[in-house]
Amino acid sequence: MGHVTMSVKELDRVQLMTRLSERRLTQRHAAELAGVTERQVRRWYRRFKRDGAAGLVSRQCGQASHRQFPAESRARALDLVRARYADFGPTLAHQTLTEEHGLALCVETLRQWMIAAEIWLPRAQRLRRSHPPRERRACRGELVQIDGCARAWFEDRGPICTLLVYVDDATGSLMELRFAESESTFAYFAGTRCYLETQGKPVAFYSDRLSVFRVARKEPAGGSGLSQFGRAMQEQRRVSTNLTLTHNRILYVLEDTVEHRRLRGHRVTVHEHEDGTITIRYAGRVLPHRAHPKDTARITQGAIVDHKRLGATLQWIAERQRDRDQQRVANRSLTLRQKQRIRMDAGLPA
Repeated sequence: MGHVTMSVKELDRVQLMTRLSERRLTQRHAAELAGVTERQVRRWYRRFKRDGAAGLVSRQCGQASHRQFPAESRARALDLVRARYADFGPTLAHQTLTEEHGLALCVETLRQWMIAAEIWLPRAQRLRRSHPPRERRACRGELVQIDGCARAWFEDRGPICTLLVYVDDATGSLMELRFAESESTFAYFAGTRCYLETQGKPVAFYSDRLSVFRVARKEPAGGSGLSQFGRAMQEQRRVSTNLTLTHNRILYVLEDTVEHRRLRGHRVTVHEHEDGTITIRYAGRVLPHRAHPKDTARITQGAIVDHKRLGATLQWIAERQRDRDQQRVANRSLTLRQKQRIRMDAGLPA
């Protein structure tokens, strides 16, 4: 008899039948160990005495499954894939064969057929892409790599925190080190500010795919595709002829002075601080301004005419504006920083 592959259960049966034949085990004990009846043990023992260990191999071993697809269906599916869909993966090929050719089969079945026919190569067998080493930049400050590592830096003397690291690509020098609670946007803001004040402005920053630096969605609806950190690295606005500029849907109006009129068409830098306050600078000089939400409520003429006295009209307007500001603060789509800015501009309690 040729070579027979046995399962673990079948090997256990051989061991039981061997002990039974050597009278080191009773049929009742063998049945208890195998979890079967004594009658089944007697059947096994008769086959073991007649055919040896091979007699305990399942009669279904090597037999085709009753649920197996006909050979004609397999041949037709593979012929169609080779002729028309050779560049399709198993999932897309399965969808196409089902919809266009009426072949009802499982996608995993088709995957195994395509692998056996060498039409599809499993991911585990594919050759990894080679990543040749990248040459370092030539000049110091040309590229700065930024990253963070969270661990127990102070062992049991303090909580787990994150170390933010700024490394110069050309020289490998540590340019800035900073401990923070986590890799948050404002933690990187603070670290980047210290770097800029001590080392100057680099040509570019290089980071990983942390959400602080990357937007998960490729094309955000109506957005620039930049994260908050990315917008901060570009955070400049052009002054209009009306001495206004826009930041985060808020219209900021510069004071109408001679110096500010000269800034029409020029770019100014907008600084958004962690507490939500905004500072506008030009050439290092702070520019006085006031915030004016772009969607400020407008009062219709009919509403004003209904109030005969100006004082009552102004009070009515103030109440409507206060109600509207409270509704905006209750809007769940706004961030905490935006709500705080609305409270500050409207004089609402924090």
